[in-house]
Amino acid sequence: MAKTLKYEKVIVSALMGFAGLLSAAAVQAEEISRGSVIAATCYTCHGTFGNSTGSMPTLAGITGNRMKTMLMEFKGKKRASTVMARHASGYSDEELADVANYFGKLQKRGD
Repeated sequence: MAKTLKYEKVIVSALMGFAGLLSAAAVQAEEISRGSVIAATCYTCHGTFGNSTGSMPTLAGITGNRMKTMLMEFKGKKRASTVMARHASGYSDEELADVANYFGKLQKRGD
């Protein structure tokens, strides 16, 4: 009987540890914002974390409000672009606000 109780404690401890890992993974998953996921699609042209190394503009360091205005202007075809109007039109206003806020929190490389 005592041996069975010992195994039950081991199993309960293992399950609690597993549950702790799952909750830690859930917390980590919640830390990934929708803005950061959408922003990852911008990295191909605008550089990793919005720090361009080429002729494309650097996005990191632009305030969230300014970025949102620019994205909304692209979406509404009020701002000249080659491809940005097509990209921006694929997102809702809320999604554009999320990505703008994400980039607004990043600093330019070297800052």
